[in-house]
Amino acid sequence: MPKSRETIKPKQVHRELLDEQTPELLKELHLLTRDGGLNADARRKLKQVNHLVNLLNPALEDIFNRFESPLAVDVGAGKAYLGFILYQLYFSPKQKGQIISIESRDELVQKARDMAQRLNFSKMEFINSTIESYSLNLVAPIRINLVTALHACDIASDEALILGVRAKVDYIAVVPCCQAEVAELLRKEKTSSVESLWHHGIHRREFGSHLTNVIRVLALEALGYQVTVTELVGWEHSLKNEFILAKRVQNENGMAKNKLKAVLSEFKIKPKIIRDLFADL
Repeated sequence: MPKSRETIKPKQVHRELLDEQTPELLKELHLLTRDGGLNADARRKLKQVNHLVNLLNPALEDIFNRFESPLAVDVGAGKAYLGFILYQLYFSPKQKGQIISIESRDELVQKARDMAQRLNFSKMEFINSTIESYSLNLVAPIRINLVTALHACDIASDEALILGVRAKVDYIAVVPCCQAEVAELLRKEKTSSVESLWHHGIHRREFGSHLTNVIRVLALEALGYQVTVTELVGWEHSLKNEFILAKRVQNENGMAKNKLKAVLSEFKIKPKIIRDLFADL
């Protein structure tokens, strides 16, 4: 059996955990079984979240060093795995800062609130909202230091990026999920000189996904962010595997904006992140 499909016995689970990560929290999140074991599906989820936490470590250390009360906003939070784990590993030990989780499904929000109360995670807040509504209703002068989105589907990843840019957050960290908008825009585009790249549906989905993230990176760079793109975990754990980390370093980047213009001109598309953040493109 491939290692990614193995069930981990309770006595071996500690090998899968980060320092200071407790089985009690993972049981609350239903990532561990009642007896403390770890099944294959939960192991994949935990591996993804824990690896993301490791990749976020430099950003987290930076905001905790620079700010008296750092604020992280996790959007499209779902069951709030990432938020709870970040809180236990960073916010609770340092006894400062706050995590806000944004989720549109009311039942998940209520379950997360109840869990935070049981765990006495007092600086976690859970808001029942779409990402876009939260972004549009954001009240200044709130200072957000980190925006995260783990597997926010399609334009929800764009909405996370848009929120981060509009709020001028210090770091934006996104692991995109399915990406359908650009593929649909390409399907309608018949005049590009390279239309053969997406003539067939499977190519359109794959190329559209790649092009989506290229546009996202160029948009972030044009708006003053330094961006790195890396693999999250091995492909055996997740096919949605691209990690985009952006650090705000300046107000804008004209060279990146010119590259972005060239890409948009070549493919004759204007996805949501462009429509919402660039009035002149």
